[in-house]
Amino acid sequence: MKKVLGIPFFSRPVLQVAPDLLGKFLVRRSGRHEVFSMITETEAYDGERDLACHARNGKTLRNEPLYERAGTIYVYFTYGMHWMLNVVTGEKGYPAAVLIRGLEDVTGPARLTKKFDIDKRLNKKKLGKISGLWIEDRGVVVKKCDIKKTPRIGVHYAGIWAQKSYRFVLSRK
Repeated sequence: MKKVLGIPFFSRPVLQVAPDLLGKFLVRRSGRHEVFSMITETEAYDGERDLACHARNGKTLRNEPLYERAGTIYVYFTYGMHWMLNVVTGEKGYPAAVLIRGLEDVTGPARLTKKFDIDKRLNKKKLGKISGLWIEDRGVVVKKCDIKKTPRIGVHYAGIWAQKSYRFVLSRK
């Protein structure tokens, strides 16, 4: 069973979507070639008050996709060398997104974007077969006891927001 996740899935609050993405499959099509892998790690970024979120200073040209409708792709460049893949969640106008941090065969968001050929060309596009990037439910059942919640990585500058358990990791025993 393969079901492409649509707008209703992503229209929910980011802290619901982020753990629910664990066990789903990221799929990338380029020409006739398709790569896919199960999502095993995510991080949630929740609005302008979240000091780790790119929207903490309001809407800018860089973070504009965060304010779009659920299912919008937000790709940004970091450290002058890495692309990061995020999926916008919630209501249009409220800046929230899930960073896809890891896959079953790829650890780290920068390695993930390299393997899947994800860069600024996908920024502001919608997840789906038209853009060539989508997320599928293939029937993998993830139990709550298999989800480890931890603080996010690399956001020490965000004060108390750095301590929030907004990182979700699939840790099957």
